[in-house]
Amino acid sequence: MSIQMVDLKTQYHHIKEEIDREVLGVIESSQFIGGPKVTAFRENLEKYLGVKHVIPCANGTDALQIAMMALGLKPGDEVIVPAFTYVATAEVIGLLGLTPVMTDVDPDTFNIRPDHIEAAITPRTKAIVPVHLFGQSADMEPIMALAKKHNLFVIEDNAQAIGGDYNSHGVASNHNGAKKTGTIGHFGCTSFFPSKNLGCYGDGGALMTNDDELAAAARMIANHGQSKQYYHDKIGVNSRLDAIQAAILDVKLKHLDAYCAARQKAADYYDRVFSEISALKIPARHPNSTHVFHQYTLQITTPEPRVTREALRTYLADQGIPMMIYYPVPLYEQIAFREYWQGGTLPVTEQLCASVFSLPMHTELTEQVLEKITTAVKTFFTEKRNN
Repeated sequence: MSIQMVDLKTQYHHIKEEIDREVLGVIESSQFIGGPKVTAFRENLEKYLGVKHVIPCANGTDALQIAMMALGLKPGDEVIVPAFTYVATAEVIGLLGLTPVMTDVDPDTFNIRPDHIEAAITPRTKAIVPVHLFGQSADMEPIMALAKKHNLFVIEDNAQAIGGDYNSHGVASNHNGAKKTGTIGHFGCTSFFPSKNLGCYGDGGALMTNDDELAAAARMIANHGQSKQYYHDKIGVNSRLDAIQAAILDVKLKHLDAYCAARQKAADYYDRVFSEISALKIPARHPNSTHVFHQYTLQITTPEPRVTREALRTYLADQGIPMMIYYPVPLYEQIAFREYWQGGTLPVTEQLCASVFSLPMHTELTEQVLEKITTAVKTFFTEKRNN
């Protein structure tokens, strides 16, 4: 039994006929950049998300950069980000000469906390980048209220949570207040990297916004700052989603809700088993957000010296079960970001970096595979504690 963190090959074989037809259609048309496939995917994603504008681009990192450029952020401006996240969130801030201000996160959801954001706001603060980490939304209503109070922009990093819902009245509520993640802030940004919940077969990304002027600015910046061909009104970049990737994404978009449901079903299986292991803390569900489980991330909570994360990783590897650590180092301890950090530690971020681990999570997990994984984890904790 081959077990992978993400099984893209099996997923492809389930939709092979649709994918092959669309890819060959693009090749036959020879419209590789732009064209009807990119337009169709953009329009279908706008409809799915319930957002006015989707601006496709080359990758999720570009999406974040383009959003900050479109908002007119200038060198020296401060942008608040969580310290527990992937590097891209803060990388583009430094690249543009802005200053990343890193805050601690919630110990249960791993997402940025509104009270920590407010404590970090200074006269130089211009934007907040909440990251919907591992598949569930940050608490957007109080974040948007803070942004309004302090006249700040909000850029949602939605690379790991596309397809998720946020409702300030609770996702189980009948109140008609649900919005798709990525559509609440001034901009939402996502990645279509192959392993994402909606992933292509190469690189890709997109921005989302309901603001007409911001959409026009982002669209222009993504295309060399052109207002029309060979007329450049802004300093821009070259960031395009190619037609083959758009065609693939348009097929997979039709399956996105089913993919999210498959991930949730696998997470429920994990929860039932791991909730019985006292040394583990299962992923929390925020009442205002669905969780689409880009990752299934647990925490080891025992101080026992033999029950360590590295011992577990070695034990699972011996049985052919992969395990990943997202993320082992706080952003402020990365060499590239040390110049932005004034010292001290963020205790929750430090604790998470030392204790979290992620198990295989994808759309093709069978009960047989889940049983093998969970049995191995249970056996590890039983053996280590009894020996």
